[in-house]
Amino acid sequence: MASARPPIGDPAEDVSKAAAPGEETLMQNSKVMTADEAIARIKDDDVIATTGFVQSCIPEMLHAALEKRFVETRAPRDLTLIMCAGAGDSKGLGTGRLHHEGLLKRVIAANFGRMPKVAEAAQNNKIQGYNLPQGVISKLYRSCASGSPGLFTKVGLHTYVDPRFGGGKVNTVTREDLVKLLEVEGQEWLFYKATPINVALIRATSADPLGNLSMEKECLTLDVLAQAMAAHNNGGVVIAQVERLVADGSIKPKDVKVPGILVDCVVVADPPEMHRMNYGVVYDPALAGEVRVTVDNLPTMALDERKIIARRASFELPLNGVINLGVGAPDGVANVANEEKVTPYLVMTTEAGAIGGVLAGGSSFGSSANAHSIIDQNQMFDFYHGGGLDLTCLGMAECDSLGNVNTSKFGGRLNGCGGFIDISQNARAVVFAGTFTAGGLKIAIEDGNLKIVQEGRARKFVKQVEQVTFSGQYAADKSQPVIYVTERCVFQLTDHGLELIEVAPGIDIERDILAHMAFKPHIHSPIAMNPALFAEGPMGLLADLLNEGLKDRISYDASRNLLSINLSAWAARKKADVADLQRAISEACTAAGRKVNAVVNQDGCRIAEDLYDQYADMVAYVNKHHYERMARYATSAITRTKLQDALRRRGLETRVYDSAEAAYASLGISAA
Repeated sequence: MASARPPIGDPAEDVSKAAAPGEETLMQNSKVMTADEAIARIKDDDVIATTGFVQSCIPEMLHAALEKRFVETRAPRDLTLIMCAGAGDSKGLGTGRLHHEGLLKRVIAANFGRMPKVAEAAQNNKIQGYNLPQGVISKLYRSCASGSPGLFTKVGLHTYVDPRFGGGKVNTVTREDLVKLLEVEGQEWLFYKATPINVALIRATSADPLGNLSMEKECLTLDVLAQAMAAHNNGGVVIAQVERLVADGSIKPKDVKVPGILVDCVVVADPPEMHRMNYGVVYDPALAGEVRVTVDNLPTMALDERKIIARRASFELPLNGVINLGVGAPDGVANVANEEKVTPYLVMTTEAGAIGGVLAGGSSFGSSANAHSIIDQNQMFDFYHGGGLDLTCLGMAECDSLGNVNTSKFGGRLNGCGGFIDISQNARAVVFAGTFTAGGLKIAIEDGNLKIVQEGRARKFVKQVEQVTFSGQYAADKSQPVIYVTERCVFQLTDHGLELIEVAPGIDIERDILAHMAFKPHIHSPIAMNPALFAEGPMGLLADLLNEGLKDRISYDASRNLLSINLSAWAARKKADVADLQRAISEACTAAGRKVNAVVNQDGCRIAEDLYDQYADMVAYVNKHHYERMARYATSAITRTKLQDALRRRGLETRVYDSAEAAYASLGISAA
């Protein structure tokens, strides 16, 4: 590797010119060295933690130097690699460079997809491997730094990470248990064992002569501080790759991300390509937060299956809520929200630490243009694990009748869970989004109807998922709202598994849905998907999310003193929806000037699993203040049962009729 190049960029100054009299000793003891000199400090059997998120913030020069040393000298050998998200291009860069036989003995990672040859070695029992949740690994760095033996969390319960289902081990040669199931005060918890770290390979923008690091041109800060502290406090080595050197005092104290007391080696990237922002972007000041850019003219998505899915998922967005979007079909939700002018009412986040702004895609995935703030990855997972997310929209590779989802191991590939388990288990509500089948699916939209031109080769709705990355039963037990959105239909998670609740216009249930599933979902009274999803032009998403049409669903007949409330195909997706409904009913009844008889049509009405009690509280309020008598009906047996259970818990009239005629008859009023 080439030696360190001169410092660049304002306010950086040439260190040799900045040195004052009496500082020569400090300069002689500089931590700056070549990549080869730094990597020479790594010993056989060391445990290495490296930074990077997907294709961003990767210390490429350090990975390249480690690969070069091993290829030339066959040392160091039998290393343990610990990493969170994948850090590579899937073609050999990043941690993909570490595939050489003998270099690695064990890998503990959230994602293997970015280093396919390493994944192959794990699948062939050539190395030990653990696939653990990204947020857990991220927070374990702090456990290592503080001397804690590990981490207690519920993340991973009832998935393949749970010791009852494999403990996150990816092959048969991996025998040590890093995850234990424990009971604390009557509740199940997982305990993840911390692995002491000897070497931290981190990355920053600038370094001063003391080794203080700043990250002004990085798009994310990730876990560099926690990793450096973990290695240092274990008596290990911290090697930092930087873009430039700056004079002593150039970095303001609050801008120092990693203090020099933790840093042993500073390597200046040379050539500059070794320090690209990500593999597809050399540098983007908007992603670094140095400038703000105009985003009003983002490209509009073509009306294809991906946009249909993103559009339908967008109707679940909670205004003023905090959102996380996964890769693939889910990332189209951000585009749709922008098209529909909904973005100002949302706060998008990434598990990598970006909050607000416009989420980036492609090689920049994980970062954000015009971000409100960027926090460390482990802090973001504190927020996620604690229930801070209002909604997440994630992809799905496989789904079974119980609502289990697999994204980590399928089709003979070890991909890994990434942050999927951390996010899906702790978000208030979950939308899984993806095409109904995979591999060659082609659709057409004709006169507002969806037509399947060519079916995908692979089924996604299978009898049993290969690996449980998301447990449907666990989610149902927690009353977590979960739906599964495809281009042709929508399913909802219930206590008994998947229920088909929406079907696209033009789609035949037997021909286009059931014929391509390995199981039959519950089918009661599915409604048609919103026709606006299949038409060009704006959908009126913001008006829908604001419930501006609720007043049009309520009518009053003074001659019969009858209030008719039509909640057919309406959804209570968040607390604000229930509050909006109560307000609309109260306003209509106040205008009537007296207590009214009310009939409520709840046919096709969807109430989120965790909102039934709040909905029942709303019913109790309007009953007490506005209703003389009331009857409601729904053709779906599941809807009736859930409503009745919620009403019973509030001591209310529990009868939900199965037809409009029966509801009206109970009040002695004709339906006409």
